[in-house]
Amino acid sequence: MAETLDDMSNRLEGASAMNKVSLAALAREQLEAARAVSSGRSAHTVYGGHEHSLRQTLIALTAGSAMDEHESPGEATLQVLIGRVRLTNGQVHWDGTVGDHIVVPLSRHGLQALEDSAVLLTVSKPVGPHV
Repeated sequence: MAETLDDMSNRLEGASAMNKVSLAALAREQLEAARAVSSGRSAHTVYGGHEHSLRQTLIALTAGSAMDEHESPGEATLQVLIGRVRLTNGQVHWDGTVGDHIVVPLSRHGLQALEDSAVLLTVSKPVGPHV
């Protein structure tokens, strides 16, 4: 009998198994969640976590909501999936629209939603005893 994809996924769990996620669907879901809370923000880890050096988080923000200025998490990029955002760094800002890829500055920065938006934040941060 042929092995199903679910069987293969279960067998490979814990190994370098492939995983597929619809960023478009996840962005819509997270934006709905952001609209339902007073902060106007919602986030979901797409890949990684504290035990991984590569981390990807889908962040949804309603128009006018923001992530206040904060320290850089390490090398990072933003990909705009829905809407329009503004990444700020002191006196400088970069506006991003759907499809834009923005390198996050290593200095303090903030993110503001100019309209209902969803972005994919990708961060590379060393982990382990060599850190």
